[in-house]
Amino acid sequence: MPSLRSRMELAEQTSWGEMLIRDLIKALLRWSTAFGAIMVLLLGGLPLLFWQQPGFASFTVVGVPIAWLILGVFVSPVLFVLGIAYERLSERHERDFVDMIES
Repeated sequence: MPSLRSRMELAEQTSWGEMLIRDLIKALLRWSTAFGAIMVLLLGGLPLLFWQQPGFASFTVVGVPIAWLILGVFVSPVLFVLGIAYERLSERHERDFVDMIES
């Protein structure tokens, strides 16, 4: 019975169980690093863009500088979507891990 064997491997912390957990942690670390890099590029790239293009940074819409609009309106929804995407992706990896153990 594979599910009992896999559960025992995890419970007894055998090399097979450790490998399964290590693979899960590596997958989660890989995705968290990718999402972290996206956030750093996004949040770090905006000030760089404003510094490189002072005309763009001083452009105003309805009297409000475009830099403030981008930071106040654009960044928050993007970060929210990235957070939701990361949460769903990590839950999918964990669900696949549990399904593999139980099957």
